[in-house]
Amino acid sequence: MSARLPIPLNASIAARFDEVAQILAEQNANPYRIGAYRAAARTLRDWPEPISQLIKEHGVAGLMRLPTIGERLARSTYQLATTGRLPMLERLRGESDPVELFGTVPGVGPKTARDIHERLGIDTLEELESAAHDGRLASLGVGPKRLAGIRDALAGRLGRVGRRSVPDSVAFPPVAEILDVDRQYREDSATGALPRIAPRRFNPRHEAWLPILHTRRGEREYTALYSNTARAHELGRTRDWVVLYFDGETSGERQCTVITAERGSLRGRRIVRGREAECLTHYAQLSAQPTMSLPH
Repeated sequence: MSARLPIPLNASIAARFDEVAQILAEQNANPYRIGAYRAAARTLRDWPEPISQLIKEHGVAGLMRLPTIGERLARSTYQLATTGRLPMLERLRGESDPVELFGTVPGVGPKTARDIHERLGIDTLEELESAAHDGRLASLGVGPKRLAGIRDALAGRLGRVGRRSVPDSVAFPPVAEILDVDRQYREDSATGALPRIAPRRFNPRHEAWLPILHTRRGEREYTALYSNTARAHELGRTRDWVVLYFDGETSGERQCTVITAERGSLRGRRIVRGREAECLTHYAQLSAQPTMSLPH
């Protein structure tokens, strides 16, 4: 009996997951996370039916029924199957270009794509979807009709059950946890302990200059990198602004940015952009503990 021929789409997605696992291993990521991608690759490679048929009939929920495929990997499988892209893999390769990625979303033109990335500091489709619902995208001048179309397009791209449903709320990590990951990233970067990647953007010599950290806090997996945006380069803040990516329980990958405050009562301290009030409370609580030093 001849061996069963591989199903092209299944094999292609499995190869991408194997590549994610290999890069994560080279970048010293958590072995459990590496193993999860390798197990998912085996499942997809061995699955006897086209994944596209499962998606057509049951969507992301159908993918989650496969062995070793949880919700996060199901959404990644869905993105690869429907768009041929996995932004997280592009970032690990150093090929990430959020402006180009956002430009593939119907209703988002080149100028809006640049504004989303540069003015809102957004890198991921999941964060763009959140911005389309919480008013940030509207603040760029995107009108209600276009906004509704972008929401629909992102819901379809990300495999939401209801195309017009608002994404599930995300329990964001406490600022103390985020600041601790930021501290680890900057300390390890300063000592040369982190692997470096060569980002495609703003890097004409293709130098591997950008340190990357994979770390874990509780159930959350973090990836941290210095900001490689036009705005960060323009202001000379590429070694100050740190972008952290983490997995939301049901909303896919999310992000936040840690910077050094330049004004106000938090001046000189590391803060999570957009969560200044929580940072103020955090530092006030630390100052009430005389045996603890205040991190800068």
